Amino acid sequence: MTRLDLLAYPIVIDERVAAHVAAFVRERGRPRCIVLADRNVAARGAAIARALGRQTPVLDFALGERRKTLRTLEAVLGGLARTGADRATTLVGVGGGVAGDLFGFAAAVYMRGVAFINVATSLVAMVDAAIGGKTGVDLAAGKNLAGTFRDPVAVFCDLGALGTLPERYAREGLAELVKHGIIEGGDAFEALETLAPHPLHKWPWETVIAESMRVKAMYVNDDRLEVGAREVLNLGHTFGHAIERVSGYRISHGAAVSIGLRGAGLLALRSGRFSQAEHLRVLTLLTLLRLPLINPSSDIEGLLAAMAHDKKVRAGALRFVVPRTLGDVEYGVVATPRNVRAVLQRLHTPPGAAELR
Repeated sequence: MTRLDLLAYPIVIDERVAAHVAAFVRERGRPRCIVLADRNVAARGAAIARALGRQTPVLDFALGERRKTLRTLEAVLGGLARTGADRATTLVGVGGGVAGDLFGFAAAVYMRGVAFINVATSLVAMVDAAIGGKTGVDLAAGKNLAGTFRDPVAVFCDLGALGTLPERYAREGLAELVKHGIIEGGDAFEALETLAPHPLHKWPWETVIAESMRVKAMYVNDDRLEVGAREVLNLGHTFGHAIERVSGYRISHGAAVSIGLRGAGLLALRSGRFSQAEHLRVLTLLTLLRLPLINPSSDIEGLLAAMAHDKKVRAGALRFVVPRTLGDVEYGVVATPRNVRAVLQRLHTPPGAAELR
């Protein structure tokens, strides 16, 4: 078991988290809980409810990016009202990144705010979505356009859940690990290069997750409301979110971020910020991790329209996060439409010699 006290709330990483959640609730002296669970991990939610005792109710919902909507939020809020949740109730959200965003948003707005415990069951949630206090849902115009910053009272990373995921889903969070490796550089990136050739079940997940969380927590602590340097954590996401949106969310978040990291590197190359050698190191690592690098969509206009709704747009100008070197990432970079179009066109083709021209 690893406990991190990097933020204003504890983060616990362990194979079995139900007992830890129950102990935390008892310590807070607020025993009334309701468990909210992604239906795919409802059994894990039920196990936590049993540990909490007192006939803790479990409400499960069919989730996924296409259901991360105001309509689903309304269903969650309605369920809380019917179950008798009040301002002294603690909500325990169990699931991946979508669950954490959605249930955290529900906790933030139900009766103007109730306590929320985030139990992360996917790698994406553990290394990225569960910490930092971002909550929200998608709108028709784009991802995460409705939401708020609301910290959980605790985060529990359920390592036991990782072992139950098909490998395709387990790989979803690897792009976020690479993102943090690019931001941190040095030993953090080299550690991923060392691990990449090995099967995922042999990775030291407790250590890997803790180290990745430390990178994110550093920026969250300095810029909780993302008004400055925390934007570096969006590396690869401006391209990635547009790719997700245009695909109708058939391309997963992790896959889209991987393609987006290639896009950020290409944009940095075109503006003279990044070296060819380090760009190739990033592509090589993503390839070793069996993450995609090619966007199947050639709808450049659709991608540009989706990017126009990115949260980093200021006064109509689309701003990007790009690497200058491994360990040095720049945010607030305004790119020319010509360069953005060129990168989007390149992302539709495999990497090759032309990548560096």
